[in-house]
Amino acid sequence: MSAAAQTSAGGFDRVTDGPTPKHAQLREILRRAVERDLPPGSPIPSERELAERYHVSRLTVRSAIGKLVEEGLLARVRGKGTFTANRRMDLQLYLMSFTDDMRSRGKVPTTELLDTGTAIPPAPAASALGLGDRQAAYRLHRLRRADGVPLAVERGWYHPGRLPGLIELDLTRSLYGLLAEKYDIQLDYAWQTVWAESADRETARLLGIRAGGPLLAFRRVSSCQGEPVEDMTSWYRGDHYQVTTQLDRNNPDSGRKANHTKANDGGTR
Repeated sequence: MSAAAQTSAGGFDRVTDGPTPKHAQLREILRRAVERDLPPGSPIPSERELAERYHVSRLTVRSAIGKLVEEGLLARVRGKGTFTANRRMDLQLYLMSFTDDMRSRGKVPTTELLDTGTAIPPAPAASALGLGDRQAAYRLHRLRRADGVPLAVERGWYHPGRLPGLIELDLTRSLYGLLAEKYDIQLDYAWQTVWAESADRETARLLGIRAGGPLLAFRRVSSCQGEPVEDMTSWYRGDHYQVTTQLDRNNPDSGRKANHTKANDGGTR
């Protein structure tokens, strides 16, 4: 830890006997050091050093650190130690693409196509896309990375009548850019629902996290000139992302804006 963090931890914060469990006290001491003093990528002392400094067991230290790893404040690197994690990125609540979003952050986006085909969509997707009973749609499953780090898994359904031949194209590139180029479709409106979810084994494997780890899930139904085109659900790593919204007590529509998205010009997913 930095000198400032050590002074704060050693001089003003200590673990004591009392009603608050020691692991919880230590967790908050470490949290303050991480949030106030340590930049992303900084190493923290070893379990042995922390146990000696705060006069607690290594099991107490391991419990405190484990909770901060789950919260995304710390990250363990096998063979190297524990480090402060990169700060979470804000997910944009408007129709901006993953590709453009990552590039705007100075990162290199890449896409891996995991699966594609034609199938009967589940009832909610069929209804959202305006498809008839037992009418097939295009299915798309992709993994999104930035600077080689897996950040999101996407599973989506697309209207085949409006996007004929979609699954025959190169779907590792920007999808919204492809729609504009190939079909002259600029998605201009969407509604979006956000919820928290735990990673199942398959999603955890793809994202390189433990099963049960935190995810932010987004379901977005996008349209062009009132015609639905896409029903996409994306699962983002909870240790890399957060959602920030603006709430206005004097504007009753502010809450609705978090659940509906309006396209910006030239957005490409």
